[in-house]
Amino acid sequence: MSLNKVYITNTSVFLPNNPISNDEMESYLGLINQNPSKSKGIVLRNNGIKNRYYALSKEGLPTHTNAEMTALAVRALFDNKEEGLKSIQFLSCGTSSPDQMMPSHAVMTHGWLPETGNIEVVSSAGVCCAGMHAFKHAYLAIKAGEKQNAVATGSERFSASLVSKIYEDEAQKLKQLKIDPYISFDKEFLRWMLSDGAAAFLMSDIKNESGISLSVDWIEGYSFANELEACMYMACDKQKDGTLKSYLDFTQEELMNKSILSIKQDVKLLSKYIILLGGQGLKDVLEKKKVNTSEIDYFLPHMSSDFFRSKIYDQLIVNGNEIPYEKWFVNLSSVGNVGSCSSYLMVNELFHSRKLKKGQKILMLVPESSRFSYVFALLTVC
Repeated sequence: MSLNKVYITNTSVFLPNNPISNDEMESYLGLINQNPSKSKGIVLRNNGIKNRYYALSKEGLPTHTNAEMTALAVRALFDNKEEGLKSIQFLSCGTSSPDQMMPSHAVMTHGWLPETGNIEVVSSAGVCCAGMHAFKHAYLAIKAGEKQNAVATGSERFSASLVSKIYEDEAQKLKQLKIDPYISFDKEFLRWMLSDGAAAFLMSDIKNESGISLSVDWIEGYSFANELEACMYMACDKQKDGTLKSYLDFTQEELMNKSILSIKQDVKLLSKYIILLGGQGLKDVLEKKKVNTSEIDYFLPHMSSDFFRSKIYDQLIVNGNEIPYEKWFVNLSSVGNVGSCSSYLMVNELFHSRKLKKGQKILMLVPESSRFSYVFALLTVC
């Protein structure tokens, strides 16, 4: 049985509202207990992010839902033309910040796209890898011949979980107990790291007749959850034995007083394993696929922070997979860390840059700290 070739034939993005500088962040997210952040300056100096986007007004009110942003990115693939939207056969959407637990993110996105008809849709959950899982689902559907085209998306609306009201009850409780009302670093850290946006790939079994396409050579994923406990989590709390206690097992008062619905990250666990295991996964997949890094023209590593740039490079050298910095393509500083959308944002900017030449190879690396999983992909310009 022969398998179809799969191509990315167009890419698009939707970034809400205007870019927000470092100095403006707290005016959108708000102060916790009326106190300026103690950690903001340190985190921003390390992460290298200069601008990000929030689906918020300056009063902290939502301007877009996640599903709405995702649908706007899909519409941009076709310049919002009905004929193009009608041609979609399959919609595959990944996010770690859906607007609700039910219905799924993909069907809510589909609801914003009535022109598409009664197509198949699928939702991928997770954190940063969710967008890549959506990408692989679309890739496999076309490769197997079930679909001739598909749209894959990655999107996030993190800002709704970063506004000060999420943390206020906990801060007030600490104040009442005469404890310093500053929120712990594992919770506040991510307030200065995450941002909003959506992006989409149009994929087909036929490449573009004119201009470039990106052949999807392979997509491979690795999980180390069998070895390690959770590192990044939400709607739960980490217990002393490393297990997670679900929000369903807390009282309503505890949910508020402990800001259980906030996003948290174990930064010590992150620092110890995220680069080491990512390097191991990349080494394994390159050996499996018989790819030498000297063949790579563009390296697109998703980084939550510029802090990890030199550490990734050093690990590549240790593993015998060095990729010189001049081959790296990263846009973290201008768009922020948009989780499952970030890999799409890099591909989109490169796709429309006019820099690509036929035959060039693009290596994607997407780590996910939630319980240490990774997805890698190789694309060839054609």
